[in-house]
Order: sequence, then structure tokens, then C-alpha cells
Amino acid sequence: MADARAGDDLDQLIRRVDPDRWLCTRFIGDVAARADVLALYAYDYELGRAQKVASNSLVAEMRLAWWNEALDEIFDGRPMRRHPVAEGLARAVRRRALPRQPLEAMIDGHIELLGQTPVDEAAAERWASLAQGTAAELAAKVLDPDRPSAPAASAGKAWGLALLMRSASHDRASLSEPLRQALSETRSNARALSVQAFPAALPARLARFDLAGVSPPAWRKQLSLVFSAATGLL
Repeated sequence: MADARAGDDLDQLIRRVDPDRWLCTRFIGDVAARADVLALYAYDYELGRAQKVASNSLVAEMRLAWWNEALDEIFDGRPMRRHPVAEGLARAVRRRALPRQPLEAMIDGHIELLGQTPVDEAAAERWASLAQGTAAELAAKVLDPDRPSAPAASAGKAWGLALLMRSASHDRASLSEPLRQALSETRSNARALSVQAFPAALPARLARFDLAGVSPPAWRKQLSLVFSAATGLL
């Protein structure tokens, strides 16, 4: 019962701070799997929030180090700090036997972005791969542990590049071609994803709007996701 309440809390958090990926999680039928994917997205949100709320890069790096220490507690089996996202991540790691290295790679991706405004093309692609590509790959592993999860990484990269395009502090034009290439790769890789794992790649469908420079209403996003989930096309 406590786990269910905690899962509801993370569901509401992602609905508020990450509504696009929250929409994508509605296509995950298994409630426990959906909760674990939401925990990954909440972890990603907290990592990205480190720079936004910190007064300088050093403070942001200290906040990211806090999450590395949380990983120590999770993987060493030590008493966990009281933090709803850390606790949710710990549950996901236990249930899905998630490895530590990808979760550390997400931290590394955010560290590399510290102090870079605007972000150059190479740094943008590396962050998108390390942070968002890894998150998508982990989500695919949660949803279907019996099939390769790597094909979801390009979808996560496309989503990460779309997020950077939305930010006024980044040069939209310089990211258009990398996003176009990531989406092309995603369309090819989608064929290798199982039906169960496919929702991990769905954010890439919404990245198409960013490439087109369109900010559609929620209903149009929902229709686009329904089409993608029904056809397997990203």
C-alpha cells in the first residue's frame, strides 16, 4: 500500500513537471512497470533540476554528487535517505535488477552540461545521448527485460535534443540537423523494439513537433501518440 501511494506521488510529479513523457507512460499497461518508468523519469528530472535551482556550477555539481551518494546507498544495500524520488528509484532498481553504470552515466551527462550556455552541437548530442538516451534505454529494459533495450537509446537522444531546442538559451538552428538524424535513426530502431518496450521510445514521436517548430495542444499530442502506438511508427 505504501509503495502504491509513493508511486501515485511520482505519477503526479511527472504529470506536473514532465507532461509529455507522462502522456507517453499512459501507454504502459502494467501498473508496476509504469511506476518504475516514472521513477526513472523523476530521477532524470531531479538531475536536470540541479543546475536550474543552483546559484552556480559548483553548487549544481554538489547536488549531482548527492545523487551519486544515493546510488551508493541503493547498490550497497545501506539505509536509504528519505527522498521520494530516491526511494522510488531504489524500488525500480530492486524490482528490475537495473545496473548502476547507466544511472551514473545520466549524472555524468548532466555534469558535462554545467556552465555551458549556449551548448555547442557536440556537447548537446553527448548530453542527449548520456542523459536522455540512457533514460530511454533503461525504461525499455524495465518494460521488456527479455529483449535488447539499446534500440530505444536513439529515441531518448532525439527527445533530449528536442528539450534543448525548447530552451531559449540554446541555438535552435544548430540542433535541427542532429535532431533530424536522431529521428531517422529512431524510425529504423523502432522495428527492433517489442510492443511492451515501445512506450520507452514514444517521446521521440513528440520530438517531431519540435523539429517542425510546432507547439501543439495536448489533444493533438495524444492523437499523435495513439497513432504511433497503434502503428509502431515513430
